[in-house]
Amino acid sequence: MHRGGCNSQASQRSGSLCTMSVSGLSPPRPLGSVSGLLQVASLLGLVLLLLKAAQLYLRRQWLLKAFQEFPCPPSHWLYGHSQELRNDQGLQDLLKRVEKFPCASPRWLGGTSVQLLVYDPDYMKVILGRSDPKSLGTYKFMAPWIGYGLLLLNGQTWFQHRRMLTPAFHYDILKPYVGLMANSVRVMLDKWEELINQDSHLDIFGHISLMTLDTIMKCAFSHQGSIQTDRTSDQVEEGSAAEGGRAGEGQKEEALGFPGHPPLCQKAPGLPRPCPPFRISFGFRDHLDQMPYTTMCIKEALRLYPPVPGIGRELSKPITFPDGRSLPRGIMVMLSFYALHHNPKVWPNPEVFDPFRFAPGSSQHSHAFLPFSGGSRNCIGKQFAMNELKVAVALTLLRFELAPDPSRVAVPVPRIVLKSKNGIHLHLRKLL
Repeated sequence: MHRGGCNSQASQRSGSLCTMSVSGLSPPRPLGSVSGLLQVASLLGLVLLLLKAAQLYLRRQWLLKAFQEFPCPPSHWLYGHSQELRNDQGLQDLLKRVEKFPCASPRWLGGTSVQLLVYDPDYMKVILGRSDPKSLGTYKFMAPWIGYGLLLLNGQTWFQHRRMLTPAFHYDILKPYVGLMANSVRVMLDKWEELINQDSHLDIFGHISLMTLDTIMKCAFSHQGSIQTDRTSDQVEEGSAAEGGRAGEGQKEEALGFPGHPPLCQKAPGLPRPCPPFRISFGFRDHLDQMPYTTMCIKEALRLYPPVPGIGRELSKPITFPDGRSLPRGIMVMLSFYALHHNPKVWPNPEVFDPFRFAPGSSQHSHAFLPFSGGSRNCIGKQFAMNELKVAVALTLLRFELAPDPSRVAVPVPRIVLKSKNGIHLHLRKLL
């Protein structure tokens, strides 16, 4: 009995020892499987990384081959020319390209991202004559802000929207809105009179922005009152476009120079001093096309400072340019209107303000002046904008003499639109 008990105890001890040894050996198994999984995952990640690197390499080689006919400034293999976009010298760097590389040049945004900068009128004509879509990568960030309208749509949907809206922007349809434009401008000028009693210096950027917002709110949404003064107006003539046109005719005098000569006794370069301006009584809306020199000055200002510095297109099919160079489909093209308007091969002495470039009878390339783009996707509101500019310039010059502030010269910077980094500072003097 004793011997049997000992044997039983011995067997229990050996069993417990075996259990302990097994339990001690079991943990390495899951550790080994996790390690194996990590090794497999690392191997797969390395393979995917190599495949992606090979894909990027092949794409870069394809892009280099596609752009081999288009020289450009030296670029970093990873960052490209992105440093040009990170400083305030971007426009100056762009103009250096225009002088050194004819017609167009690539701008690398990274190792595998590049766009062709175009600043030649013949190139512009070819591209704008096609129906290439806008680049989704460039414009998609605007969708949550403005939605998918004429600016962002492509294809048949865009065509249907454009065809539906075009009649609303006919020249005759826009005439009645001139009175509303004049009302908004007068509100702004009244504010200027109050401000210059304290100081003749004024930053007009904010005032102009409010005035244009006021105008579009009245013309497009029949807004009652004035955004500029933040109070409701009780004038009945602001209630509709037609009544607004009659209200605008309260300003019965407009100073005009003789055809082809500056108004307000300004002396044009190379011409004798013109006769004093004569005054003609009329309503704005019927005589906007009788302001030749004012129109010339506006166009020259739009040449120097186009509202939109450039637009993007993605080639939907291969393209061949007039000089024989070509690009495959899928390439990004940036049409730089700023560079086009400052191209010395297109506009001699491009930095000089010379309104007589647009004198009646002068000739330019059909795509040398594109402040509102061109082709089928040109700005649908260009006539509205020109009317507003003419009204604002005419009414302003009737009441003020303007001079730039030499200590605070405007610094243009390209954003979605061309704007001044430091505002637009002027000295104003009220005319008697």
